Amino acid sequence: MLTPRYTITDRLLSNIKRVNALVNELNNRRFPNVVLIELEKTARAVSTYASTSIEGNPFPLTEVKKILISKSVHIRDSEKEILNYNQALQNLNEKLEKAQVKLSLNLILRIQKEITKGLLPKFESGKLREKPVVVNDPRTRKVIYLPPDAKDVKKLIEDLIGFVNSNRNEIDPLILAGIFHKQMVIIHPFMDGNGRTTRLATKVLLAEMGLNTFNLFSFEHYYNKNVTKYFQTVGEFGNYYELTDKIDFTPWLEYFTEGIIDELLRVQKLLPQVGMSPETQLKPYHLKMLEFIKERGFISDRDYAKLVDRAKATRALDFKKLIELGLISRKAKGKATFYVLREK
Repeated sequence: MLTPRYTITDRLLSNIKRVNALVNELNNRRFPNVVLIELEKTARAVSTYASTSIEGNPFPLTEVKKILISKSVHIRDSEKEILNYNQALQNLNEKLEKAQVKLSLNLILRIQKEITKGLLPKFESGKLREKPVVVNDPRTRKVIYLPPDAKDVKKLIEDLIGFVNSNRNEIDPLILAGIFHKQMVIIHPFMDGNGRTTRLATKVLLAEMGLNTFNLFSFEHYYNKNVTKYFQTVGEFGNYYELTDKIDFTPWLEYFTEGIIDELLRVQKLLPQVGMSPETQLKPYHLKMLEFIKERGFISDRDYAKLVDRAKATRALDFKKLIELGLISRKAKGKATFYVLREK
């Protein structure tokens, strides 16, 4: 069984307390659903950009956002990498909302399969590696780390998951998530997609253990601001078998929790701005529509016309905007069309 070495330093303890305070503060604040929906969409784009950028994807955030809304059929591998990651992130968020996700080997394999779809041979996508790999310095391309042998990977992963599951009530969730993140990088269980899979699985673990604010921001964003420091802190240098009993997780846990604080503070500042953006701001006539639906259960265009003095074409745009924002759903067709609040 895994027995990671770490120390609860004053710095780490202070970070954990700060994270919990910030999460509670954010959870206690009230924002319109439309604001939260917009923030989730933005967070997915930033996470996708940051996590793929860490691994060398060349597209800036502005281009990533364009790729995510494009319908192009012929795409390069670098674009497919972005689309795959964003889709995996969206799928996980939806499942987390329904409490349908639990950390397991199968989940980790599914994540890696989704992010490497069309980028790796099928026998390497969604499968633990069966070959030796090395980790190179991204600048010099020299070998800096030799991960464990392929024959040991499955047992190491199972030990890691077993450690997390058996210590859920004994060790702080942030420490557990941090240990999981670094140990996954140390094991390097796949031929490719190790970093992206690890960051997505860590997000699942954090949300599963109650830190559900994480669908509103990108903790990958912090790592991407200084990729060199991230790799130096999360990774190791040398041969796994010579290092395994000496690895101290403390510096990484301090860095890991500081990254979460940094991103929580960024989101805290961003929330009021999101609430004021033209894309998310609701007008009085939008609120009248939503209030009517809450009271009656549904609304038709005929009902809406009695509430507001707006042309038919403009009313159609009002319905369209609230549908796109995920606040209402359209039912039936033609003259029988009506709208209801979207189910969460």
